[in-house]
Amino acid sequence: PRMHEATFRKAAERAGINPYMVEIANIREHCSWIHKDMQEATEKAVILARAAIAKVNLNAPLQAGESRVTKRALVIGGGIAGIQTALDIADAGFEVDIVEKEPTIGGKMTQIDKTFPTLDCAACILTPKMVDAAQNEKIKIYSYSEVQSVKGFVGNFKVTIKKKARYVDEVKCTGCGLCTEKCPQKKVPNAFNLGLDNRRAIYIPFAQAVPKIATIDADYCTMLKSGKCGVCSKVCTAGAIDYKQTDSFVEEEYGAIVVATGFNPIKLDQYDEFAYSQSPDVVTSLEFERLMNAAGPTGGTLLRPSDGKHPQTIVFVQCVGSRCDDSKGKPYCSKICCMYTAKHAMLCREKYPDTDVYVFYIDVRTPGKNFDEFYRRAVEEYGVHYVKGMVGKVVPENGKLKVQASDLLGGRQLHIDADMVVLAAAIEPDKSARPLATMLTASMDTNDFFTEAHPKLRPVESPTAGIFLSGACQGPKDIPETVAQASAAAAKVIGLLAKDNLVCNPCTATPDEAMCNGCSSCEKVCPYGAISYINKEFRGPNRTTLLRRVAQVNPAVCQGCGACTVACPSGAMDLKGFSNKQIMAEVDAICR
Repeated sequence: PRMHEATFRKAAERAGINPYMVEIANIREHCSWIHKDMQEATEKAVILARAAIAKVNLNAPLQAGESRVTKRALVIGGGIAGIQTALDIADAGFEVDIVEKEPTIGGKMTQIDKTFPTLDCAACILTPKMVDAAQNEKIKIYSYSEVQSVKGFVGNFKVTIKKKARYVDEVKCTGCGLCTEKCPQKKVPNAFNLGLDNRRAIYIPFAQAVPKIATIDADYCTMLKSGKCGVCSKVCTAGAIDYKQTDSFVEEEYGAIVVATGFNPIKLDQYDEFAYSQSPDVVTSLEFERLMNAAGPTGGTLLRPSDGKHPQTIVFVQCVGSRCDDSKGKPYCSKICCMYTAKHAMLCREKYPDTDVYVFYIDVRTPGKNFDEFYRRAVEEYGVHYVKGMVGKVVPENGKLKVQASDLLGGRQLHIDADMVVLAAAIEPDKSARPLATMLTASMDTNDFFTEAHPKLRPVESPTAGIFLSGACQGPKDIPETVAQASAAAAKVIGLLAKDNLVCNPCTATPDEAMCNGCSSCEKVCPYGAISYINKEFRGPNRTTLLRRVAQVNPAVCQGCGACTVACPSGAMDLKGFSNKQIMAEVDAICR
């Protein structure tokens, strides 16, 4: 039925029969394809046909309704996936809003120095797209904001957006940066540089931020905490500082929602064998990226965080937290680590030829276009030492990092005195993904990645109608794959928004008001918010009027999942096309 039900329903409609009078006895998948014994399969086929006949005898003709489509899209997440999706939707002439929880759009790509395999400058590729998104009249950016609630259904979503208080007027602020220079609170860990240096309490994340608006960190601002200071307000010539600003809420309607919440490297608290919490010279790959970046904490000069000296020996450790069979890490391959480690190793050897670089790996996975050639260049042209084996322990001792590792191909144990150790940490979905999935009633896998409607045929659609997936929220992927999926999601959204009306599923729940006792059980289990309650007058005995609380179902919102019919203790809730009488008739036919 999943694949061919629509085909047979169309055939019935062409013959003048109500399409919802069609029932399918699935002999192929349920009998002939799975049973080796022909007699058993035949007996089962007869039973399935008997059950289908029993159900179709109780079928009633149904009529599909229509609902209008709001021609506006919402993109949740302002990384490269969200930006590309928004630009493509806007190019088709539809309005689109981007909601980004950070003060600027751009996501993880803003923190990257070079991209593999071409070694292009990441900022040179990304910042023009950021500016295009900001200048596009069809795109509205809600930065430093979060989605608070989602209601409705495909074509008609009602979304509440929480705009967090920046304590800076976005209209008045010119992004001059004077306030960030004069703020006396200088000891705030810089989240953009992953805590490798400090920033002021009022800050603009980086020079090319979009929107380029200052934000006050309420956890560190002296004025907001104690009422003493106010330096930024005094030096701001535009009068943009507003210490009394509060969170505000915006309600918008959308026809489609695209999830592009991205990823984060996992925390390495449970991997103390690598001395990550013991030595500042043990860093993650993303922290190493910032150390190599010209806009990073060291101005692009590779220096050890502990003493500011140039490292002579660097050890890269692959698959830290990836492909794990224990509870500490992730069971999947993070996909991008092999390539960005090769990139880091090449850049180190290119800038500092006197540096010895070791890469310890389980397997080198380079399945993309020009990826394997890129890895081979690191080994053959740049002299990077690739060692098949894992690092067992890292011990800080006398200003060095004692690395104990195994060389599986050589059959020996290695002991290396390293100056820096770089850990290729596994990536995981952003922490906002799980609560967002609950709001969207979207499916997730056990690793908190969003699940696609079909892994082969519908890879950018969620099983929930009107919800689409873009980028690493659906699974680990690199930048080219992310951009490709972003454009694919945009194409699906454009196809939806191009319609004026959508045909609704007529197989929806319906309450028997005479049996309903107003207990709210069905309302609590409905994942789509389709059920509400009203007080309704009923005729009582002796011409009296009774006021009773009864359930109501919005057929445009109901998806026909049947959860309410199971939860209803009085049996008042039924499902059109799959009524309790029909299901019991099927059971009786099977048991005959």
